[in-house]
Amino acid sequence: MRSPSLAVFFAMISTSVYAQTAIGPVANLNIANGNIAPDGFNRQATLVNGQFPGPLVQGTKGANFRLNVIDRLNDSSLDRVTSIHWHGILQRTTNYVDGAPFVTQCPIIPNQSFLYQFNAFEQTGTYWYNSQLNAQSCDGLRGPLVIYDPKDPHRGRYDVDNADTVITLGDWYHYSSLVAPQVPKFNSTLINGKGRYIGGPSVPLAVVNVKNGLRSVLLFNIVPNEKLTCGNNNRYRLRIVSISCDPSFDFSIDDHQLTIIEVDGNNVQPLVVDSLKIFAGQRYSAVLNANQPVDNYWIRALPNAEDQSFNNSTNLAILRYEGSPIEGPKNDPTVDIPSSVLPLHETDLHPLVKVDPVPGKPFPGGADININLNVTRDSDFNGFLINGFTFDPPKDPVLLQILSGAQSASDLVPKGSIYGLDPNKSVEITIPAGVPGGPHPIHLHGHSFHVVRSAGNSTYNFDNPVIRDVVSIGEEGDNVTIRFFTDNPGPWFLHSGNAWVLEKGFAVVFAEDIPEVSTKDIVNSQWRSLCPAYNSFVNQTNANATSS
Repeated sequence: MRSPSLAVFFAMISTSVYAQTAIGPVANLNIANGNIAPDGFNRQATLVNGQFPGPLVQGTKGANFRLNVIDRLNDSSLDRVTSIHWHGILQRTTNYVDGAPFVTQCPIIPNQSFLYQFNAFEQTGTYWYNSQLNAQSCDGLRGPLVIYDPKDPHRGRYDVDNADTVITLGDWYHYSSLVAPQVPKFNSTLINGKGRYIGGPSVPLAVVNVKNGLRSVLLFNIVPNEKLTCGNNNRYRLRIVSISCDPSFDFSIDDHQLTIIEVDGNNVQPLVVDSLKIFAGQRYSAVLNANQPVDNYWIRALPNAEDQSFNNSTNLAILRYEGSPIEGPKNDPTVDIPSSVLPLHETDLHPLVKVDPVPGKPFPGGADININLNVTRDSDFNGFLINGFTFDPPKDPVLLQILSGAQSASDLVPKGSIYGLDPNKSVEITIPAGVPGGPHPIHLHGHSFHVVRSAGNSTYNFDNPVIRDVVSIGEEGDNVTIRFFTDNPGPWFLHSGNAWVLEKGFAVVFAEDIPEVSTKDIVNSQWRSLCPAYNSFVNQTNANATSS
């Protein structure tokens, strides 16, 4: 029920329609510094084509992406070198453009560029891109990526799917990542690049526009003074993208249900929810049926952090039906907080088309290769260790080491953080939870995986588990388990989706089918020039090789 409390105040609320800029599949991405104030606080940031979030990079199924990343960074208070990871793109035969610094490439230095050229082949759906250099993404280098499918099997379930139905959720910081405290705390939540913080100004909130909802009309000569809602419905495919550095978000839209149809680029059986928790790096496509009375409704994204609320209209945006007043919703978001009765549970998600069989045999430990990753903190709680080792970026990227003659994982550095995987094998990864700072999201490059055991669940599903590329490892007592098949040669990063935690060493590399890498992933001369240029830049500026 939506009460009219604080109607006058919310009638005066400042709002702003968000128009997503779209580029691609062939485009220049200029990475430069600029001053922005997305929540009303001015700061220098790292921007893509002058904006945050970065522009929507889009293409259609089978498109050849040619994305020329040009480093124009000149602010020494921020990272000046960069690279871009295309999150969720499997990069088959193009491992060298995966964009993981010191795993698949050296960073791009100022006044130079690098062309990321790849084909996603059969992949379609919702993805994103970001820097994985230190915590540079937290300074602004992040944005959405969508591959549209002209023959989408869900096409009959929605009417509208375009740049304006992409919704990004991100955290924002009032300080540079290079001077972040030991435990960074974000200052605001930005929905489509707009938001507020406690004590801050009443800057515009983002608006998502819909139309053709149910309209209220007065029926004369039928039932006196009675209103009836009628009209055409429009169904919107909302592509909800977490470009978060740290928190997860509880996402919902007042008085509306959502039908999930895609998870991290993988089609799923339609699932109706009224709220969903989305972790850093995850994506959901959810169909919203614009069938409510014409009005304004709150879009909510509550972070999993202390002292979070909807005070001062924080963690909010607006869903606006065509024909409704240009104002905020009439109900007080701090009082009229809907209770979720249909929250998303990961175990309720299943592939649209069953994948048979799930890699390996249908019992725990039934894969060809079984690896347990035990995550702990170091003695002074400054870093993270996996099986006793902190990932320390090597001077030479892992891919370069392989192309230079390394024949096995034991030949590669950093020692203890590289796991060799033979080809054409089923792999099971288990990651017990309990390390401080959780729940931690985990992202694997080069593969989507089957989540055979989800967080908050003690049972296994070897029949039809959800397939995705980011999963939460949950809380103390959880033992999240994933499966995948080794059919994509190259060194692939597995790491925390939390940018600050990744920077503290929460990562390993799976070196897959090492002997075939040099024949399957053919690098070009521009890629080979990256490391000499980077090393020269570091030497000339006396900068640390991993924070320049």
